[in-house]
Amino acid sequence: MAIAQSIDKNPAELKDVPGWFPPLDQLLFTWFLERQEKGGFRGDLVELGVYMGKSAILLGQHRQDGEEFTVCDLFGGEAPDGANQAETAKSYSSLTRQAFERNYLSFHDTLPRVLEAPSSVISAEVKPGTCRFVHIDASHLYEHVRDDISAARDLLLPEGIVVLDDFRSEHTPGVSVATWEAVLNRGLRPICLSTQKLYGTWGDPEPVQEELLAMLEERTDIGLSVQDAAGHRLVRTRANKGMQAPPFPHSRHYTPPEPQQPAPPAPSSVPAPRRPRSRARRIGVDLMPPILTRTVRRALANRSR
Repeated sequence: MAIAQSIDKNPAELKDVPGWFPPLDQLLFTWFLERQEKGGFRGDLVELGVYMGKSAILLGQHRQDGEEFTVCDLFGGEAPDGANQAETAKSYSSLTRQAFERNYLSFHDTLPRVLEAPSSVISAEVKPGTCRFVHIDASHLYEHVRDDISAARDLLLPEGIVVLDDFRSEHTPGVSVATWEAVLNRGLRPICLSTQKLYGTWGDPEPVQEELLAMLEERTDIGLSVQDAAGHRLVRTRANKGMQAPPFPHSRHYTPPEPQQPAPPAPSSVPAPRRPRSRARRIGVDLMPPILTRTVRRALANRSR
């Protein structure tokens, strides 16, 4: 389904929301967030760069009572510099705040806190040390990603999770440089890698890695490998063919399909049995002369056809 064709449609399911949020990352988001919740780990949620709201909708499903969910995006507004303005005009010209809010409210009763601004404002808008999960998917330019990573480190609680999008896409080298710079020089510890996102922490990655590996090893729809590089254990994941996204509630626009009615039985091709002739009729025919008998029998046969 082309994104341009679905911008103005009310989504019935999460897969109908335009954006890039594959089933593997939906599973990983859900697993990390549910692990925090089951362990009693509380804290706010932040997303930098929302596009049409696909990942924000999933994050909003995990906001617990007393937690705040904040999203930040330019929504086509004024960028902080010329390079960022050119990036926005090229890749996100169709993005509007109204489209994001419409999609989000299709699945939730209330909006998150929405900041229509550059991601650089997040440190002044969210208190440091208050977040359990931060998703960075805003500018792809090195300087902006570097600053977004710094902001995430300040916002996160110990053992909080940061997710960096497009860390190895061919068209986003600035994200790659900023990400691996943070890993090699700024204390970021990778937990796992998907096809397009790096999941990390500034806390101890080993406990969560062990639990994650135990879960992944039981699945046949996810490819898994583990490598060591520069003193970091890198858990690499990929979706196998046919992997499905985890279940997610339908939107308020969802219409259940009509139940299938059983098809009527096909008409039988076996001809109906002929009614037996009465005994008087048989006797009458047998007593007639042969020529007349044949004539009567022929007439009776034609009538029964």
